[in-house]
Amino acid sequence: MTLPRQRGLTEQAADAAIDTACRLLRLPSIRNEFNEIADRAVKDQMTYRGFLAELLMTECDDRARRRSERRIKAAGFPREKSLRAFDFDANPNIDAATVHTLASCEWIKKSQPLCLIGDSGTGKSHMLIALGTEAAMKGYRVRYTLATKLVNELVEAADEKQLNKTIARYGRVDLLCIDELGYMELDRHGAELLFQVLTEREEKNSVAIASNESFGGWTKTFTDPRLCAAIVDRLTFNGTIIETGTDSYRLASTRARAEEPATVS
Repeated sequence: MTLPRQRGLTEQAADAAIDTACRLLRLPSIRNEFNEIADRAVKDQMTYRGFLAELLMTECDDRARRRSERRIKAAGFPREKSLRAFDFDANPNIDAATVHTLASCEWIKKSQPLCLIGDSGTGKSHMLIALGTEAAMKGYRVRYTLATKLVNELVEAADEKQLNKTIARYGRVDLLCIDELGYMELDRHGAELLFQVLTEREEKNSVAIASNESFGGWTKTFTDPRLCAAIVDRLTFNGTIIETGTDSYRLASTRARAEEPATVS
């Protein structure tokens, strides 16, 4: 389709031409915000170049935002969590400076692992999801999964002779977030399949895990001592370990609310 080009268009005709052109060129942000930007350009006495730059940057910014949203959705996070919403004062075991350094995602660029170790309610999953979200916003491909769900998927893939394909799919993402590792005992077959995923990613792409067990207690999850040692080695080599402690600030918050005096209406 070729748009007719005319000089001296009326305002209405110009608006219609802009709307049609934006549809053809797939520029939804310019189409939606053109009038507001044009009015601001007149008010601020922008040059033509300045006005054009404002239009193009609006489209670029919106495309970057939509890409981030798609990556966050593709990651499969079970809920929204952000670093801004994390209460560092409630859990002094977690160093805010360390976490904000991790938010730069340099460790993902270097294909290094991250381990979040601590009891329930100490912020492990919040931190895992929040750092995964930061990575997705910065352009990295992220995948979140529960440890048991991942193992079950691998077992089914092995039964259907799709194991190599499934392992390769998990191997391609830049950051694999595995939550609730250590909550349930894995049989040898399941543990070996998980080990294959970790081996596929070793020193090529990052893995971040959250576990309620210290490494010494992982033998309850991975009952083969040698396999357990190999998995710990892959998840800690050149990595960052954050111990979130044993005191549940979630439980403490609940108790504090329960102890608040009731208000009289």
